Amino acid sequence: MGEPSLVTTSLEEENSLTTALEQIVITLESKKNFGDESRKIFVNFGTRLINISGSADSGTIEVNEEEEEDDDGDETEHQLNIILAKISSFEEKSLVWGSASHETYDYLNDIEEAHRLMKTLESRDYEDYTLLDLANDVLQSRMARLEDEFFRLLVQKPQTFEPEEPSFRSNDEHIDGGSILSSQDDTMKYVEGRRDSTDGSSEENATELVAPDLIPFLRMIANLMFGSNYGRECSNVYTSVRTDALDECLYDLEMEKLSIEDVLKMEWEDLDSVIMKWIWAIKHFVHVRLVSEKSLADQIFGDIESVSNACFFESSKTSILAFLNFSEFICISPCRPEKLIRVLMMYEALADVIPHIDSLYSDSGLYITTECRYVLGTLGDYSRSIFLEFLKAIASRSSENVKAGGGVDGLTSYVMNYLKVLTDSRNSFDEVMKDLETRNQHRIEDHVEEESNITPTEKHFRSVISILECNLEEIISKLYKDEALRHIFLMNNIHYMAEKMKGPELMTILGDDWIRKRIQKVHHHEMEYQKATWSSTLAYLRDEGINYPFSNSASQTILKERLRSFNFAFEEVYRNQTGWTIPDTRLRDDVIISISLRVIQAYRSFVGRFGSHISEKHIRYSPEELQEFLLDLFAGSYKSLHGGLKR
Repeated sequence: MGEPSLVTTSLEEENSLTTALEQIVITLESKKNFGDESRKIFVNFGTRLINISGSADSGTIEVNEEEEEDDDGDETEHQLNIILAKISSFEEKSLVWGSASHETYDYLNDIEEAHRLMKTLESRDYEDYTLLDLANDVLQSRMARLEDEFFRLLVQKPQTFEPEEPSFRSNDEHIDGGSILSSQDDTMKYVEGRRDSTDGSSEENATELVAPDLIPFLRMIANLMFGSNYGRECSNVYTSVRTDALDECLYDLEMEKLSIEDVLKMEWEDLDSVIMKWIWAIKHFVHVRLVSEKSLADQIFGDIESVSNACFFESSKTSILAFLNFSEFICISPCRPEKLIRVLMMYEALADVIPHIDSLYSDSGLYITTECRYVLGTLGDYSRSIFLEFLKAIASRSSENVKAGGGVDGLTSYVMNYLKVLTDSRNSFDEVMKDLETRNQHRIEDHVEEESNITPTEKHFRSVISILECNLEEIISKLYKDEALRHIFLMNNIHYMAEKMKGPELMTILGDDWIRKRIQKVHHHEMEYQKATWSSTLAYLRDEGINYPFSNSASQTILKERLRSFNFAFEEVYRNQTGWTIPDTRLRDDVIISISLRVIQAYRSFVGRFGSHISEKHIRYSPEELQEFLLDLFAGSYKSLHGGLKR
């Protein structure tokens, strides 16, 4: 009795289920549009039916295999329903990314397959818009989720970006002369920044910006979004994230985005420091960071090359333009000689990275490559303007405050050290100066113009030195009223120039002939000094006029007067010229030896010939004492003599 009851109940339940299903079908046929909640219920319902189908006996639900095989549309519809159900099952799940996230990988493949099946149905004029609309809604919501996941993966960093700090070493040589554009002394320091710190191929310099095991997923998401007409959203997310990352990179490199007002207001010492950072930073940024950014874009958007190039351009243009803008701001600032070395270093750094920029940017980045070359030309023009101002300043420099004691003038040391340091940028200097005609009215030695193979650096360095010599000889030296001191001044300064020319930096540029001519000038001014100082003093030791007329006997009165006049003249020279200076020890020794040979020999000969004609009390100094006194000359400390004693 109990068994028929169970059968009856089962039949009644099946009839009720059938009636309910028929009602659902009628509702589906009469209504084409559903809300999100209704669609979600239908998808979950479909999922449950699929699960029941998978677990039931093969004979429980009869399927007309013949009809399925004959109806590809039904099969595609069936597959799409299955895929949509699987996709929806991830609604509340968190996606796990990485090498072990097989479930997430399958999820992305399912979305791709759902999109493919939709396109297949649409191509066959499938008329069940309810399913297509449902699938479209599901995929749209998944695109929004993938957009969020794309962002989340991009902002994950494999490691904190910490650029290697630039290494600076102080150059031993300081440009320690006074500024030739200012009345105040201003030491111009030169510090050579680290060079070639980022040399190497792009492959060697690239760094990981995103964990390698996330790249395949980012690539899949990008392909899915572009394939689903969400390419704009995908590229916008990528551009935004990478732009922010590059802004952070500039911050790490201590490259502030300065305005033109900021640059113009900065003191030179502060601006000099920023320029040095810029020189190192642009090399690192292009050789390392941009290479890495391009590699990342290619890995993610490699299947769509035009998208890769466009995204790389859009994300990096702001940062690279920040470097170029700073260069232009520098070129707008007033021309000052001390800027030339730095501007040439900027020129060299930009010229170094331009080939790499050309290789990184394709046609979509033509604006960047064009702008780089424009700024490079601007730096070259600015360098030429600074150099012309430098020449003008040397030629016109005049001051009433000459170097005490005839020492090396600040202008001389400034210019020679300037040229010495400038040799480090010789190649860049050659490049920017090759078409420049020196605009000055000062004579350059004839052989400079005769040499057809002379480089721009050789030509313009010689021009600078010629202008400097002209200024020293025609303007500054004439501020010394004492003729002898004037020659000491010129001797000191030209000797200083010659010594600088002997250094390895300038020797190869100026050549042996130029150095020999300067050494000859040093000897010339030494002889002119001796003529101006000692000719009149030694005239008292001449034999002429000492003897009585028509007699070989010497006049004691004349001898006494001659010795008294010589002593007075010698003491006057001693009093004045002990305060004069010859900074170079070897040159000073050579000059004193030359003086001694002339003065002591003349004095000893005079005393030897006529000493017996007068009392010893009239011979105030012995030759040995005079020899000792001469050693005190040009020491830069004024002294005086009295009665053969120094005090």
